[in-house]
Amino acid sequence: MSDDASAFHAFFERHHAELARLAYLMTGEASAADDLAADALTEVWRHWSRVAAADDPAAYARGIVANLTRHWVRRRVRERHGLLGLTLLGATRRDPEPDVPAVLDVRRALSRLPHRRRACVVLRYSFDLSESEVAKTLGISVGAVKSQTSRGARQLAELLGGSAAAAHHGGWEAAR
Repeated sequence: MSDDASAFHAFFERHHAELARLAYLMTGEASAADDLAADALTEVWRHWSRVAAADDPAAYARGIVANLTRHWVRRRVRERHGLLGLTLLGATRRDPEPDVPAVLDVRRALSRLPHRRRACVVLRYSFDLSESEVAKTLGISVGAVKSQTSRGARQLAELLGGSAAAAHHGGWEAAR
């Protein structure tokens, strides 16, 4: 195996689960999350020589996942709108998942956030990235990360019962 292939294989092993988890938190669907993580890793492999030389290849991969999930969500909304008229992402019927109700509430609330706000909240609180790392991943300013994260956390708290403590206690920690 070549050095590039070995290095990419190690990167894949280290980051696949993290990228799939990010895609899951962004889409709410496990089957889509695995596909999106695989698509992102395929894109990383296509540009591996450039990505491997970057400061943070994982940030590059997370950015690809964020973009792919945004396109996936938009496509799903368009499909549902075309098929069902007024179906919105947050109003869709989901198969029951063997999970605690609080985590399901958080997932439902996350799906109601605008994409950038959701990406900022998930990357900051679920992946413990710094504001500058989130900015680098999403290709936006640190100020935009701060405002989107703040607004997203506040919106999540409102959706989960009106307080920041409800957002923290109501399953967000369990969704990590």
